[in-house]
Amino acid sequence: MTTVTAPLPGRAIGLAAVPDPVFAGAMVGPGMAIDPVRAAGAAVSPVDGVVVSLHPHAFVVVDAAGHGVLTHLGIDTVQLNGAGFELLVSKGDTVTRGQPLVRWDPAAVEAAGKSPICPVVALEATADALGDLREDGEVAAGDSLFQWR
Repeated sequence: MTTVTAPLPGRAIGLAAVPDPVFAGAMVGPGMAIDPVRAAGAAVSPVDGVVVSLHPHAFVVVDAAGHGVLTHLGIDTVQLNGAGFELLVSKGDTVTRGQPLVRWDPAAVEAAGKSPICPVVALEATADALGDLREDGEVAAGDSLFQWR
């Protein structure tokens, strides 16, 4: 079982509330999202594992069990072409839960006209593979978001 933890502080929300049909419809995979605190900081790894995909606006870390967790920093933020994002690791790096991976500022994303909401998705999982899904309340970086069985 993999515990997936919050990559950043904010308010937990359900995927259905994400302002993007692909995430809201769980087409990428099941999970939840975080409406982040509007302060510059770093998004941290939600699991121990290897960074298999790394972009300024999104990253995937795969744990030892082969579970890939996507963290997407904001919606449509690929259109910012990396402005306001700073990569702190490289693709292929082994990382630990809580390790800072990308520095960014949700307030700047919002000021640029994009949603700062961050989906946290279990890639290629079935909805029934996830338990203890957190979809409301405040979360701190490192708090448990869901269990992946």
